[in-house]
Amino acid sequence: MFRFRHIPHILSHASVKTAALALCLTLGACGQKGSDAFHSIDAPQGDLDYVAFAEQDLGRSDDAPKPKPQSKPKAKQKAAPLPAANDSGVKSGMIVRRGSDRIPVRNLGRLADLFNDSNKYQYAAAERLGIKPIHTLRDAFRSTRPVVEIEDCRDYALDSLTHSLPFLVPEAQRLLQAIGRNFNDSLKARGAGGYRIIVTSLLRTPASVKSLRRINRNATDSSTHQFATTFDITYARFQEDNPKRRICQEDLKNLLAEVVWDLRRQNKCLVKFERKSPCFHITATGR
Repeated sequence: MFRFRHIPHILSHASVKTAALALCLTLGACGQKGSDAFHSIDAPQGDLDYVAFAEQDLGRSDDAPKPKPQSKPKAKQKAAPLPAANDSGVKSGMIVRRGSDRIPVRNLGRLADLFNDSNKYQYAAAERLGIKPIHTLRDAFRSTRPVVEIEDCRDYALDSLTHSLPFLVPEAQRLLQAIGRNFNDSLKARGAGGYRIIVTSLLRTPASVKSLRRINRNATDSSTHQFATTFDITYARFQEDNPKRRICQEDLKNLLAEVVWDLRRQNKCLVKFERKSPCFHITATGR
């Protein structure tokens, strides 16, 4: 006779459906000897077999369809590569005229600090070396101290002079010529040429100084231009005479600064870097 004491043991290892299936199988085994049938059900391995069989029958095996894996997020689109550095070596933020080439120049530092000879010292040098202040052009030729007329030449160009006369003492004229010649030679040594410096101011009279002060704050009553020892060279413009290469103006300015600094170190001149009226204000020392 079948003993129902085994049913709770079977239910503890399977779901209700599994227990029902196990019951049917047990009832089918009643034709065997009771002890053999009950022994096979009590065995732990037999319990695992019934659970596995029931799961296979109910469709919960490994063959069941698996959920689709989530698709991987698309990779972020790479940013476009930055343009290559300029072959000319132009630094970011530097304004260069289109079509201009660069030339190697020395980095002297801040020019306003480098060329800062005060008017006090320039005036003393000019008074010692130069002529007495004149009032008319005729006075320039009557001066006991000789002066030289300044004209355009291959070393420099003369700007339209509205408040000065084209005269300098010989020492100042030689200094101006040396600056122009050294500038041209240095430019050619860097593979360029066809540029000249521009002289914007020379000898002034007391009347022209007074008139100039109305439009130029840099002009003073004690102007060294009155002694024919001082001249101004602009760094904002350069005379172009069929240049082989169009050179960046900033490089031309720094090249001019190199030339003036070399002569300044030899004590041949005193220099003031002016901004409002962009120029090198240069006084010869006669050395």
